[in-house]
Amino acid sequence: MLFTEALFVGVDPTAGQRPMTYAALDSKLRLVALDQAELEDVLAFIGSLDSAVVGIDAPQGPNRGLMAEPEIRRRYNLRPGGGTWENWRLCEYELRARNIRLYATPGEESEAKGWVQTGFELFQRLRASGYRQFVQTDSPPKRVMLEARSHVGYTVLLERRPFLKRTLEGRLQRQLVLYLEGLDLANPMHALEEITRHNLLMGHLPLERLRSHEELDALMAAYIAYLTATQPERVQQVGDPQEGLISVPTAALKDFYP
Repeated sequence: MLFTEALFVGVDPTAGQRPMTYAALDSKLRLVALDQAELEDVLAFIGSLDSAVVGIDAPQGPNRGLMAEPEIRRRYNLRPGGGTWENWRLCEYELRARNIRLYATPGEESEAKGWVQTGFELFQRLRASGYRQFVQTDSPPKRVMLEARSHVGYTVLLERRPFLKRTLEGRLQRQLVLYLEGLDLANPMHALEEITRHNLLMGHLPLERLRSHEELDALMAAYIAYLTATQPERVQQVGDPQEGLISVPTAALKDFYP
């Protein structure tokens, strides 16, 4: 792919209770943007880009029932006609079977959680503005969107499930992953040096350079978008193009992630 002038954008949607978080990286993994904004402002930012790869940390569409089809079930040694996994998208099953925990996307949009419905809208609105779904076997256009699940990204890069993202250790771990991958972020280990006896007793933790979990999720989605365009050998997609593909930042998935 020729994306030397492109920006790589990651979006962490919300259900509308607060602004969503988005991040943008350039081809050298420098931060171009990292902010919170309402849906319309995020769409305006992405729509203004001539060349971009956009990773969205949400399902791209409802479950289409592939896991209930006999031929699909036989492929994965599941009993045809059985009910196990039938309420999951194929891409979600492929990851969940490896112990990567994901939300099961329902077949009806109205039954999905608020943040998932926001993700559906993001994909729909970007498609209407000229973005195309990324499929590895196709020649990519200049404006590409893909499903980039941050929890999946952190899991496969760590080769294990990460700490809970809202905890201090979860944030430290996630930022360290991105820092070691070369993103323009502060080394989170320096934050640990500030957790002294004095600061704890005074009730002060100087963690200003440690990113929030929403920012870290948006940054991982942007990083997956970057790898997809610049190092495609490090990315694979799981699922079915008609129902949804999840882009995963690894050349080979392990059978199990502890």
